[in-house]
Amino acid sequence: MADEKDPRAPVGTGKRAGLLHYELLGCARRGHVLVGRDAAQIRPEDAMVVREQDGLRWHRCLRCDAWLPLPPGEPRREFCPGPDEVDVPLRGRLLRDRYVLRLIALDRALHFLVLAVLAIGIFAFARERATLSGPFFRIVDAIQGGVGGRTGSSGQGMLGELTKAFNARGTTLSLIGLVIAAYALLEGVEAVGLWLGRRWAEYLTFIATTVLLIPELYELTHRVSALKIVTLIVNLLVVAYLLFAKRLFGLRGGARAEAQERARDVGWPALEHVLPGPVQRT
Repeated sequence: MADEKDPRAPVGTGKRAGLLHYELLGCARRGHVLVGRDAAQIRPEDAMVVREQDGLRWHRCLRCDAWLPLPPGEPRREFCPGPDEVDVPLRGRLLRDRYVLRLIALDRALHFLVLAVLAIGIFAFARERATLSGPFFRIVDAIQGGVGGRTGSSGQGMLGELTKAFNARGTTLSLIGLVIAAYALLEGVEAVGLWLGRRWAEYLTFIATTVLLIPELYELTHRVSALKIVTLIVNLLVVAYLLFAKRLFGLRGGARAEAQERARDVGWPALEHVLPGPVQRT
């Protein structure tokens, strides 16, 4: 087993041991990434990715560092491909960021869909309000009268709020629809940018989420619900992740440190950073 103090230990061992490894998730979903199966000969300089021992050919997964014993495939080339020929998949922090950012992107995409539908509904309601008002008030009277409540347009609770919506000015409804549509557009832009891993989207999401924490906290001072608490916790986690893990606004070295981490976890240097140990038979 790798030394517990060795930061270059393969996935699942030493300091990298833990409950969740994004490399393992990627291999479970897409399969291992191996090279050299079609090589006729294995050279000592290929030991970083493939080795022969006791008549077996061991291949190192370029994503999760697992060593797999497999029979050689049909030879199509003389030697194993070199570093400039190998397409190394995402690993390390870069792979973690892709999973986390795309999870946040899916949350923003859901917000976009809900808000877009709501905005369309408000615009449609504002246009057809005169046609809908008669049937609506008759239904309100029937519902409230059936449960022993007061009839007329002075209902309480949700029915009362709907009545206020029908009585609102058309310009007010249009303004509300525009605000919600703009918010939906913002969430959509965040979703696309985060899915593509753009740095500007991280800043945009951080600022937008931080600003929205203010009304969320204000709402909790008036009425507490499980949904509001969960929403607040999720947004706080998003803000903390973007600020500290993504090093926004120069924190923890800023963009320069972020670029250095990306360079370390991209391409052949990512394989050299995690040095494979000798193949051990099980």
